[in-house]
Amino acid sequence: MTLTAEQKRQAAQKHYNASLELCPARQLLEAISSKWVTLIMLALVDGKQRHSDLQKRIAGASQKMLTSTLRSLERDGLVSRHVTLSVPMRTDYELTPRGHSLLRIVIEMKEWAEENMADVATSRMEHDRHKLAFNFNSPSDTSGNE
Repeated sequence: MTLTAEQKRQAAQKHYNASLELCPARQLLEAISSKWVTLIMLALVDGKQRHSDLQKRIAGASQKMLTSTLRSLERDGLVSRHVTLSVPMRTDYELTPRGHSLLRIVIEMKEWAEENMADVATSRMEHDRHKLAFNFNSPSDTSGNE
């Protein structure tokens, strides 16, 4: 019996539960949740990029972090690596079709973060102010017991 793509997805969902500690889907979720993965994918939105161009576009990314993350993305089939034999050798990276399918979600998360950052900053300040006031007004335990 041949299954459609949708039937295959539904069958796979029965086998994976990202809430379980050792589930492969959880491990994948952990890998793709990295800020470096997000920033690299956003940098690749315009197509092929050289390693050095990615490093320029992604502020704060060390060469080691960039290389490690790109290798992980390549291993997961989200990014493809193209080596051109020349002097000097040229290496380009681009999103695969699977990477483009994840990119839609990454872009939505980026847009959500940008749209909600002011409100989140306000919430953080209110929370921290409340916590500071609570700690300041709480009687301290001088007995050494907590």
